[in-house]
Amino acid sequence: MNVIFVGFVVILGAIIGSFLNVVIARYNTGMSFLSGRSMCFSCGKTLVWYELIPVVSFLAQRGRCRSCTSAISRQYLLVELFTAAVFVAVFLKDLSVAVIAYHLMVFSALVVIGVYDFKHKIIPDGAVYFFITLSFVGLLFVHSGYVALPMIDAPLLRDFVGGPLIALPFAGLWYFSKGAWIGFGDAKLALGMGWFLGLEQAFFAVTIASWIGAAVGIVLIALGKIPGVSARFRHFTAKSEIAFGPFLIIGTLAVFFFDINPLILVIR
Repeated sequence: MNVIFVGFVVILGAIIGSFLNVVIARYNTGMSFLSGRSMCFSCGKTLVWYELIPVVSFLAQRGRCRSCTSAISRQYLLVELFTAAVFVAVFLKDLSVAVIAYHLMVFSALVVIGVYDFKHKIIPDGAVYFFITLSFVGLLFVHSGYVALPMIDAPLLRDFVGGPLIALPFAGLWYFSKGAWIGFGDAKLALGMGWFLGLEQAFFAVTIASWIGAAVGIVLIALGKIPGVSARFRHFTAKSEIAFGPFLIIGTLAVFFFDINPLILVIR
């Protein structure tokens, strides 16, 4: 892609990221994310257009409201930058226009799921059901970078069964622990991962998520035991609740964008 086109994709991604921030902030609050003016959550001031420019406004205002000088969550900047980066990565896959649009919707849903789960320790039903629907549609129609009529063959049947197979262990942990070990939202997310990535790659994505999640958990517990470390880490123990959804999404991104195929790794 040339520089001008990359710039356009970055701007598009940042704009969509700004919209995703609105979805995350307003989800389950009774506020519509399709209507209503954006405002400062601290002073209630309605924001004007030049306070809503993705990335630029946050940096120009140094992360603070122009009226009350309250700090604006860094989430807004990070989500806009991350979404822009994901959009560029999708376009670099050199797929057809229809498949690119499909993947942009998929990863937009995953951004909402990951950030919301990180903040609230719960996976939003609306976003995860949207992801599951997209994954099922992709399973039927998206093949090797183009959209085609679904063909009932062995790989399709394997990946169709793969969704429930990937979700089953999460559903089992949720059921037998009565929600103490893991939430049912993770099982729903895993179902979508199985249909989106396919059985083998989804299994590897879950493995990556488990490795990263375990490593992060160990680091957080270790930080909590070091004298002088910020108080925010002191409450972490082996029983502390950590959202697993973001790690599942990181595993999905890693497998998708780096074309990680566990079968090839085994052969090598």
